[in-house]
Amino acid sequence: MKERYTAICEELRRHPVRWMISGVAGFIGSNLLETLLKLEQEVVGIDNFSTGSRRNLAEVEAAVTTSQWRRFCLHEGDIRYKEDCERMMAGVSHVLHQAALGSVPRSLSDPVTTNEVNIGGFLNMLVAARDAKVSSFTYAASSSTYGDNPALPKIEECIGKPLSPYAVTKYVNELYADVFARCYGFRSIGLRYFNVFGQRQDPAGAYAAVIPRWTAALIRDDEVVINGDGQTSRDFCFVDNVVQANILSALAVDDAKNEIYNVAVGDRTTLNDLFEALKEALRDCGVHSGIVPTYAEFRAGDVRHSQASIEKISKSLGYASAVSIGDGIERAMPWYVKHLGAVT
Repeated sequence: MKERYTAICEELRRHPVRWMISGVAGFIGSNLLETLLKLEQEVVGIDNFSTGSRRNLAEVEAAVTTSQWRRFCLHEGDIRYKEDCERMMAGVSHVLHQAALGSVPRSLSDPVTTNEVNIGGFLNMLVAARDAKVSSFTYAASSSTYGDNPALPKIEECIGKPLSPYAVTKYVNELYADVFARCYGFRSIGLRYFNVFGQRQDPAGAYAAVIPRWTAALIRDDEVVINGDGQTSRDFCFVDNVVQANILSALAVDDAKNEIYNVAVGDRTTLNDLFEALKEALRDCGVHSGIVPTYAEFRAGDVRHSQASIEKISKSLGYASAVSIGDGIERAMPWYVKHLGAVT
């Protein structure tokens, strides 16, 4: 099945098209941008830099050739304004919608802004893409949609009640996408990401994800806080898996559209085991930390365990050879060791 992704990439090199990435300066958006530029594609991107970083774009520019970088056009704008979404769509074949306000704690603190960006902004993007008659629309959904459903592994058709405002917004995205397919014939694909990590994921800020936050703390000999008893588990997914899933979705056949797919590894790791894996990977990079974790209360809105079934995306889209958490951490740690001093 790996051959399908390879074949698609080779076809893209031979026949470049124009892509649009929302949230292009973010962690996932910038990784998508780098891959597409290296495939000789034209890319237009939008970002308001509320969570994205110009440093991410500078890293992409350094990683590609001068001619490849010239194929990228950045628009500083906000998906909450429909005019910004509309002006991005001219000549676009494939839309990869990544812009959102992530984080369960952030949504609990400010549900109104989370709603404006994640639902209002999503609807603006969907309408603009429909009106521009783009070939494909792929959007970042979330594993938070599974809510209080305790069943493992998580299967796309079986969800529970949302546990946070963030989860509500991501579920509403899926409902809107389905309505647009039924009412307008505009078929899209939603990708439920499971705990994505990797290079360019910011360790700074109150809402940083667990892997970059703990990695930064271990490098700096700061406190590492584990919420709960450390037996909470997640299906941690390296960012290269997400890139593969987005490109496969964009080039999917019509029968595979108007669907939701898990993007994950299909395994789970406890927080205690994650902590030890990060320490070991950093030791291999020459960083030795004697930090032991501090345990705190469970975090509001969090689910206890999460693990995805990837059977559907593998069968329908040809998703294969997902990078494991161990290999992903091994690839990501040198980036953190190198760039941590530049993080603000």
